[in-house]
Amino acid sequence: MHLEISNLDKQFPTQKGNLVALQKVNLHVDTGEFVCVVGASGSGKSTLLRLIAGLEIPTAGKIAVDGTPVVGPGSDRGMVFQRYTLYPWMTVQKNVEFGLKLQGMDKRQRRQQASYHLSVVGLSEFAQAYPKELSGGMKQRVAIARALACQPKILLMDEPFGALDVQTKETMQQFLLEIWQRTDCTILMITHDVAEAVFLSQRIYILTARPGTVQKQIPIELPEQRTYTIKRHPQFHNYADEIRDLLRGQSEKNVLTA
Repeated sequence: MHLEISNLDKQFPTQKGNLVALQKVNLHVDTGEFVCVVGASGSGKSTLLRLIAGLEIPTAGKIAVDGTPVVGPGSDRGMVFQRYTLYPWMTVQKNVEFGLKLQGMDKRQRRQQASYHLSVVGLSEFAQAYPKELSGGMKQRVAIARALACQPKILLMDEPFGALDVQTKETMQQFLLEIWQRTDCTILMITHDVAEAVFLSQRIYILTARPGTVQKQIPIELPEQRTYTIKRHPQFHNYADEIRDLLRGQSEKNVLTA
């Protein structure tokens, strides 16, 4: 799998003229990578992910997965949003099966595939429960299982733990790392949480403030087998400080030019 974004621009029309959200964005993700994109509010992070998912159309530039241009949503890209987007009238099992049903998979196959991915995320015993019976972290596990069940080439995640409390968020971060290592999936994740990005990813792209463009790419050279204790490591803090300095510089620049 190879995701390639080249010279990507996105503008939105407003009453005062075009608003430039993204400008000349270049980035890539390869098979098995876990890559994060960080940036301040308004840097176009979520817009970037929606463009990759095919939910928005670029103003200019190219997005391609394995050389095939992205022209709309597709099963090669799974999406997990900040809000769980589960169907409340469906059981957990039916929620995970939903995308498989849209793909035309027969009932027996989709039941087996959904059951397998519920076991992967540790929720087999809640297969017949409804979303209202689950905690926030459990709901997000269901959303991840649903996305993985369709076997996408890349999993796109938009602030997936942003609505969770701190303790649940840390648990879900560790859980996501374990899922990534266990399934060999490829992940591109948007986050505003610098520590989260350093903890999870192999590479980080830092976006400038609006219009968002790639300010810097930072490889994260920490062990792949990570637990919360790695957050005490000096190199962890060096990475986090470097990224925060870059983001802080952008904020100060915006104040001076406002």
